[in-house]
Amino acid sequence: MKKQDLPGREIIMTKEQIIKTVKDQDVKFIRLQFTDIFGAMKNVSITPTQLERALNNKMMFDGSSIDGFARIEESDMCLHPDLDSFLIHPWDQEKGKVARLICDVYTPDDKPFEGDPRYILRKAIRHAEEMGYKFQVGPECEFYLMITDEKKRPLLTQYDEGGYFDLGPNDVGEDVRKYIVLALEKLGFEIEASHHECGPAQHEIDFKYAEALKAADSIMTFKYAVKTISEKHDMYATFMPKPFYGKAGNGMHLNMSLIKDGRNAFVDENDAVGLSKEAYSFMAGIMKHIEGITIFTNPIINSYKRLVPDFEAPLYIAWSARNRSPLFRVPTCAGQSTRIELRNPDPSANPYLALALCLEAGLEGIRNNLTPPAPVDKNIFEMSKRELSRSGIKMLPLNMYEAIRKAEKDTFIRKVLGDHVYGRYISAKNAEWSEYSQRISDWEIKKYLLKY
Repeated sequence: MKKQDLPGREIIMTKEQIIKTVKDQDVKFIRLQFTDIFGAMKNVSITPTQLERALNNKMMFDGSSIDGFARIEESDMCLHPDLDSFLIHPWDQEKGKVARLICDVYTPDDKPFEGDPRYILRKAIRHAEEMGYKFQVGPECEFYLMITDEKKRPLLTQYDEGGYFDLGPNDVGEDVRKYIVLALEKLGFEIEASHHECGPAQHEIDFKYAEALKAADSIMTFKYAVKTISEKHDMYATFMPKPFYGKAGNGMHLNMSLIKDGRNAFVDENDAVGLSKEAYSFMAGIMKHIEGITIFTNPIINSYKRLVPDFEAPLYIAWSARNRSPLFRVPTCAGQSTRIELRNPDPSANPYLALALCLEAGLEGIRNNLTPPAPVDKNIFEMSKRELSRSGIKMLPLNMYEAIRKAEKDTFIRKVLGDHVYGRYISAKNAEWSEYSQRISDWEIKKYLLKY
């Protein structure tokens, strides 16, 4: 795939405009950002003297130093900035302005690097475009705010006892959340809502849906901005899926729709819940592969401690337009706002890989004319095992080990990700599970040491 043919690229600024903006705004540093296969943001920082060289795709880095990227014998990688991603950070300007460019990773022979998560999402977007679709995503990212000690390390004490939609004085993090929202708006986000979540010191900020590549970029920028602004107010923001026992976990619900010929392809006003056949097939495709996809939407050990009963996180592979206990929810909306909401992902996921897998699975569902099972409109958590079995409702993987095994059995996963990312990712997750399994936790010591 040639660079000029890459889907999801809409160049708004030219190289000359970026160079002029950097000069006029007296920008001191430019961060060339990219994401590794585990969802960690990386960067190479340059000064304006190197900007033209970077914009001409001449900035090299050592890929063998990045987890999951390249072997030592094939380590040279090249960063190709996405010009549309240029922005200036609204914080720390008194110390010298800092700008950023999100980059695609290429090999030295000017080919997209198969281990670049952004490239994998671009390929999925191209497959959607070949079918006449544009994939739109609206994420809902939750996080906890924690107070910090004198060394700015987070303290595992919650500073409030607020709940859903509370405000001050119960929501003492409201001021920090306001500063975060203002910073995000300066970064170009359209914030639709922000509020205290159901967990103590837990927050949610929702931003407007966008086409898939921009949505994934925005998730990465969002997490970075939230952590940065929180630190400046002597707080620590964590997107860890389940930081506190017995409290709500952090989710990253994904609201998804397809656009075809300028209209929402998920709409059918004659359907009982307003969904088109394409929407049902898209949902069925994801449900077919969700067990294998889960290790990517819920990628860490801690992810599975969120997927438990009583905290609105889904356990079962089902859908409904009437309650929040299943995997998929169809929000109450109409017309162009019609969408389906996938509720199991959490913010530790690599958004590029998660969205690529969901999109490809949904497209497969459309191509194969798949149909989802009947909706489950009662609280699944109150259903007996016999009722679940009779209804054919399966569970999501209970832990990382099960999730890895499901991914290994689903050849669709390897096909979407390619051998490079699939092999390195699954190998790393197997090693992570092995390390975790051999560790002795404080709970085990307290439970068993004196008893046995």
